[in-house]
Amino acid sequence: MHAVILAGGKGVRLRPYTTALPKPLVPIGDSHAILEIVLRQLATAGFRRCTIAIGHLGNIIRAYVGDGSQWGLDVDYVTEDNPLGTMGPLLTMRKQLPEHFLVMNGDVLTDLDFGDLLRGHRGSGAPLTIATYRRTVSIDFGVLTTDEGQVVAFTEKPSMDYRVSMGVYGVSRATLDGYTAGLPLGFDEVVLDLLAADRPPRAHDFDGYWLDIGRPDDYDRANAEFSSLRGLLLKGA
Repeated sequence: MHAVILAGGKGVRLRPYTTALPKPLVPIGDSHAILEIVLRQLATAGFRRCTIAIGHLGNIIRAYVGDGSQWGLDVDYVTEDNPLGTMGPLLTMRKQLPEHFLVMNGDVLTDLDFGDLLRGHRGSGAPLTIATYRRTVSIDFGVLTTDEGQVVAFTEKPSMDYRVSMGVYGVSRATLDGYTAGLPLGFDEVVLDLLAADRPPRAHDFDGYWLDIGRPDDYDRANAEFSSLRGLLLKGA
């Protein structure tokens, strides 16, 4: 199985941590970088090949990871000279990718079984599989519904549940057909194109542990919780 890790972003939301370190290498706990945790998890899940898309401070990532042999992986790299979005880097490496592969952000901390997601995608026939997670959004205000100048409903500080993308995807190479290599391409654009073509992506719902480390609050939470979660996140690694 082949995974692509997107690690080219500047990590603006995590400054000043990312001033000198690329976001995937910011530390979690006392002895691990996020990217190391991800690579260990991929190896445990049965992945043997991994391509890392690098850009901002990519030379540091390359020096840290090397060829991936320390984790039992065969790692290679593609470099983004200009930001290409979530899906754009895949177009530059399309010919070297297998028919079905995993794509994920390099700042995801989760106990999702990456191998299970890719196997489910491969067997589904869907053009794209999106790992989804339930997030609850709390509104700190009273919410009014109005109609022609009158208040017709009121809810005090409601909470709303949404299924959000976890930043982990199963992708089929044919899904990239028709897009131009070297131009930016976002995940949102691909999803909207698939919906417009009546080729809906598949949802892989997950309710375990997931944090987007690109958010400062989640990064602080990850560090606070890691000692108690290490066995869950690095089981078998």
